Amino acid sequence: MDRITAAEVFVTIVERGSMIAAAERLDMSRAMVTRYLAQMEQWTGARLLHRSTRKLSLTDAGERTLVRCRKMLALAGEIDLVDSQQGDDLRGLLRITCSQSLGQTALVGAVAQYLKRHPQVAVDLQMNNQAVNLVEERIDLALRITNELDPNLIARPLSTCASVVCAAPAYLAAHGTPRDPQDLATHNCLTYSYFGKSLWHFDRQGVKSAVAVSGNLSANESVVLLAGTVQGAGISLQPYYSAAPLLATGDLIELLPDYMPQAMGIYGIYTSRRQMPATLRTMLDFLVEWFANDPDWLSTLR
Repeated sequence: MDRITAAEVFVTIVERGSMIAAAERLDMSRAMVTRYLAQMEQWTGARLLHRSTRKLSLTDAGERTLVRCRKMLALAGEIDLVDSQQGDDLRGLLRITCSQSLGQTALVGAVAQYLKRHPQVAVDLQMNNQAVNLVEERIDLALRITNELDPNLIARPLSTCASVVCAAPAYLAAHGTPRDPQDLATHNCLTYSYFGKSLWHFDRQGVKSAVAVSGNLSANESVVLLAGTVQGAGISLQPYYSAAPLLATGDLIELLPDYMPQAMGIYGIYTSRRQMPATLRTMLDFLVEWFANDPDWLSTLR
């Protein structure tokens, strides 16, 4: 971890009196502030703060470390930093993680266009639908589809993700077609394994409803559930961008068309807005632009 940033975090905690206040001042997540403090204590080999429910106070080692950190920051402030990463001179490696379905359908196309603008930048795509520790995994940007964003995370809204309930003709011929959301409770529904027993939300002309669904097949990646749906294993709730081609060919049938499944947000998650690398900043700006204007993506928003 960056020692100058860790020093800045430690000094800010002391000056602001709490890790929450330091996180707000530095525009960081509370989790990141905690990690930087823990790393600073690991580097010094000593506990730096006494923590109580009311306040923080410095240990003897913390007093000495505070003096050194302030000197370090003063020295760093005297250095003229030249940002050479401007315009066509952008270069460096960006490590990005997202789900396999979003990566295949959208992100790889967006990244290809970004790299045409900035050919000196390299992008490493990691397909992973689980929450990851961005610092420990050395990830610059995580794209997540969710409506339950952790308030401690720093996230930029990129777009929305429409969903569709669908099944293969063979499944419907064998088990019948649900006529309203409550019928789903009696069907074999393929579920996302991180959610346990899934609760699917619907909206019909402003009236909201939800139904608990379950089945004999779950997975941690929607493309697996999509393949199982095509094979007639059951009914699934899919991102519309994944299911749309199969709906067009008749391999899948849209169910409950009068009921709109709950849309979800697509977010870019990163560790800090301070001292953001130019590659990350321009990638985020580019993704906002791409999601708002790419015709293929806009066709998935319904």
